[in-house]
Amino acid sequence: MNSKVKYTDINAVMRGVRIQVIDSLDFCVNDMPKFDNPDQMWNSLKNMVVFKHDPPGVELLQSVPTLMQNNFWGVPGAGDCDCFTILVLSMCIANGWNDQRIVLAGRSKRAPVHIWSEVKYHGSWYCMDLTQPFFNYPRKKYTYYQYLNV
Repeated sequence: MNSKVKYTDINAVMRGVRIQVIDSLDFCVNDMPKFDNPDQMWNSLKNMVVFKHDPPGVELLQSVPTLMQNNFWGVPGAGDCDCFTILVLSMCIANGWNDQRIVLAGRSKRAPVHIWSEVKYHGSWYCMDLTQPFFNYPRKKYTYYQYLNV
């Protein structure tokens, strides 16, 4: 399932992310690989995704089965940072790693422009931003960061 709506605000996006994560869990548990640690997961998922901006004026939130099998773009794994965050959040839950947080980043609190998730594994936080070239490599170009516990 995907949600394709006109962008209104970050609160609507966060509600949509929650719904898409819930809709993704069965698929992640039953049809996606299992992982031993966040590094292994990030590397595997990184090879499955392709960055593609949302259509102009639209907020496209894709569940994991949609992202991987019936993609809006017709390209398996094609999505943007919020689609990738849905993927990582869902996969972490499917692997039993439930201590997570969402990071919203931007130039102001009201208008974040990037989202990713972090997972706490064996006492340490790991950045799981699939838009980045390397594992555990957070973006540092923004002036504002907000952390939301999942």
